[in-house]
Amino acid sequence: MLIAAIAIVIGLVGLFWGADKFVDGAAATAYSLGVSPLIVGLTIVALGTSSPEMLVALFAALDGASSIAIGNVIGSNIANIGLVVGGTALIAPLTVHPDTLRRDYPLLLVITLLAAALMLDGELEWMDGLILLAGLILSLTWMLWLGVKESLRLSERAQVDEDPTANYPAEISVPKALLSLLIGFVILVACSRLLVWGAVQFAELLGISQLVIGLTIVAIGTSLPELAASIAGVLKDQHDITIGNIVGSNLFNLLAVLCIPGLVAPTQIEKIVLLRDLPIMGAFTLLLWIVIRRKNNLSMNINRWGGGILMLCFSLYIIWLVMVAHVTPHLV
Repeated sequence: MLIAAIAIVIGLVGLFWGADKFVDGAAATAYSLGVSPLIVGLTIVALGTSSPEMLVALFAALDGASSIAIGNVIGSNIANIGLVVGGTALIAPLTVHPDTLRRDYPLLLVITLLAAALMLDGELEWMDGLILLAGLILSLTWMLWLGVKESLRLSERAQVDEDPTANYPAEISVPKALLSLLIGFVILVACSRLLVWGAVQFAELLGISQLVIGLTIVAIGTSLPELAASIAGVLKDQHDITIGNIVGSNLFNLLAVLCIPGLVAPTQIEKIVLLRDLPIMGAFTLLLWIVIRRKNNLSMNINRWGGGILMLCFSLYIIWLVMVAHVTPHLV
């Protein structure tokens, strides 16, 4: 118990320090390469902060514990919206880029529906994994194309602006920016694994099922990089990275993470997941759209009231899971 507690504390401290380095590196990389922070958040930051989920899914599938992997994906997507977006918005209202609602959110909604459709038969097989993998490749290709297009647009703007770097941070070299990104990424992954290991030790001592561990302890643990990166992003006024990170992370969870158990160890999906957790994940995805408010004709945000609603719904979901697990463990 003592070792598990120490692992949790070290993991939490390391996550926030690593997230700070990671966001600094991501923002500097974006500015150095002429790529918008929104695209960086959707790709580099989202992939980096989704890496704990990928590792958990791989190790769980190899160990024959696919319920943890599936619960982790669904639970992480719920936690990313309820805990990460909600908690970050409570600290400071989040500015939402118009492209998020016009382009990125609809893609997340479509991928959510696709993943749900593949899971409705109660199985996650290799064909399902291949479909999700193909979706990942197409999504990454599309995002990279957007990145190139955005870089060209920013380059053209810089040629006509009198002071194109007025709102940009101090320029640093690309190698230094990438080094900061790499250091933050390594720390995030290592500390996530340490934190999840400690949390799972506590959960097993309490006799909680694999599915509930995946939906709660592991999901929240692997969502902490997103929370740490989002808080660091909003404190550094990098709102595009914050929202792009969450949308991109949920996309990669459904495509890159969920395909792993299907490809590595095809498995049966527990009925309670289809009846309870999958619909709740869809409801949280819709709730994210509902809490976004228009400030004016050019910008939108998620205010503290919206953040409070997301946090309240997430807290009620976790309480529900814990109560059901305690009263009727055979149902979870």
